[in-house]
Amino acid sequence: MGPLPRTLELFYDVLSPYSWLAFEVLCRYKNIWNVSLQLRPTLIAGIMKDSGNQPPALLPRKALYMKNDVRLLGQHLQVPIHLPKDFFFVIFEKGSLTAMRFLTVVKLEHPELLEKVSRELWMRVWSRAAEKAGMSTGRARELLERVSTPQVKNQLKETTDAACRYGAFGLPVTVAHLDDETYMLFGSDRMELLAHLLGEKWLGPVPPAATARL
Repeated sequence: MGPLPRTLELFYDVLSPYSWLAFEVLCRYKNIWNVSLQLRPTLIAGIMKDSGNQPPALLPRKALYMKNDVRLLGQHLQVPIHLPKDFFFVIFEKGSLTAMRFLTVVKLEHPELLEKVSRELWMRVWSRAAEKAGMSTGRARELLERVSTPQVKNQLKETTDAACRYGAFGLPVTVAHLDDETYMLFGSDRMELLAHLLGEKWLGPVPPAATARL
């Protein structure tokens, strides 16, 4: 009998393009490395407020860099990521509260669909996300009706607070639980370091054994 899988927690928000990049790489490796991947829908606005950080889009130079950076990383990691034309409206006006509450409901009621629904939200087909992930329209409507319930609000807040306790100041955050040590890694570009901490092989962003999902 081999060693027990190490627990990895991925805290993410669909408003964060870098969260999507980390999400896809970890999903590719979850059946290659000896790990148990736990997806944790989180509210990035809550983390920004708690840490005193600001979104990079607020600074013109960072915003310009991020647009090019996300495009290049998407190509490198083979994730079909394209920032919407109304990106700033999405960040500052629309936000992600409803989306992350919806994912919280999915995690509570249909955890087996959380990966697929999260991916579809990132693919920017929000109105079809649940249906494409294999959930009936009626069931999706029932879950949407629950996004404002105290249970869902509290669960999302608890998850966001947990990320803050680990020291998060943005997203994505991957938390690796290794024996008596806990490591918090920020960003989508720490996968080689994560492999080193796990004692696993890094096979590149698209490992040969990964099944194409996108």
